[in-house]
Amino acid sequence: MEQIAAIIERASDGTYSVYCKHEIFSGMGSTLKEAKADMEGQMAVYRETAIEQGFKYPSFLDGEYEVAYEVDAVSLLNYYIGSGIFTLTALEKLTGINQKQLWAYTSGTRPRKAQADRINAGFRRLSEDLDAIFA
Repeated sequence: MEQIAAIIERASDGTYSVYCKHEIFSGMGSTLKEAKADMEGQMAVYRETAIEQGFKYPSFLDGEYEVAYEVDAVSLLNYYIGSGIFTLTALEKLTGINQKQLWAYTSGTRPRKAQADRINAGFRRLSEDLDAIFA
């Protein structure tokens, strides 16, 4: 099964956008679920239209494929801090990045790849812990 990489970002107005890293597809929505559904729907419509019109389209659309979603680290931080689910203190413990630096990321400073990876890894560990509890 082919895996298609996609990035999820949260806009300042609270909406979500999803776009493929190496393909032409994207989607938007007021929730993450809506944005994913929008992009996947556009992929299906693109395939159907290409078949009807007789033009080429990515071959993975004919078979089974999986979209692997990756959340932008800054969007993730802004969502959880902005919604009051986590404090900077909690996120410092989760990611190992000091609060001042995390605050800078939520205020517009883009993290280096290594720092973004640390943020994502912290959330993955939390997800794995929760999965173990509720499995």
